[in-house]
Amino acid sequence: MELLKELQDLLRHPAIWRGDQLAQTTATLSTGFAELDAELPGGGWARAGLTELQVPREGAGELSMLLPALAQVSREHRWVVFVAPPYLPYAPALGQAGIDLSRYMLVRVQSLESRLWAIEQALRSGACGAVLFWANGLDEHHLRRLQLAAVEGDAMGFCFDTQPRQVQRSSPVPLRLALRPGPGAQLDLEILKRRGGQVPASLRLALPRGNPVLSTPLPPSRGRVGRIPAWRSTASAREPEGMSLMNGPATWRSTAQA
Repeated sequence: MELLKELQDLLRHPAIWRGDQLAQTTATLSTGFAELDAELPGGGWARAGLTELQVPREGAGELSMLLPALAQVSREHRWVVFVAPPYLPYAPALGQAGIDLSRYMLVRVQSLESRLWAIEQALRSGACGAVLFWANGLDEHHLRRLQLAAVEGDAMGFCFDTQPRQVQRSSPVPLRLALRPGPGAQLDLEILKRRGGQVPASLRLALPRGNPVLSTPLPPSRGRVGRIPAWRSTASAREPEGMSLMNGPATWRSTAQA
């Protein structure tokens, strides 16, 4: 009997999950959508780790879905960081959604190496509650390393991927969702991967109405795959060559030309 009790206590540990159950995540943040919370381990976004969001194109509603969580992160006095977005985030829309703009940071970089460095440093810093970045040029090795950085820094990392060919590939990211616009201000969502339990049928979320989050197009990152082996930064705060901190706390910008 004592052995059985010890086994039951062990199985209740949050780090252990069985295949027919949702994993128990030690710390989560509500998505702001009750129907989505009910399908995610721990009842929301994991506060430490990556989430991969597959979208057919930018502006499909993926950022609107994240606004409730991002607003909560900023209210906790932690940074909300956008790294090299394809379009300039529209600050009035972020403010209207409740995001404290004094806790919003935009990182603009020109090379893939600098982008990887910025994402990792933000995730690992401990000061950032949410880091949003785009998957252009990233592979499984990069995502695995960024997942570890997010866990170490107790940060949520949201990776957006617009390449459908990658939907079926293996990934070290523990939570993967496929999104597509629904009728009106709605978003259709399919859970591709989660820890524990059989994935449910597609969900439909009613998004908050308001201004679009992405507005002016920004120049794309000009990184080359050949440069990736040079990305060796771990916990070091040293900036890569050509990267400088602009005046003011809310923007980094790379001066590199390649």
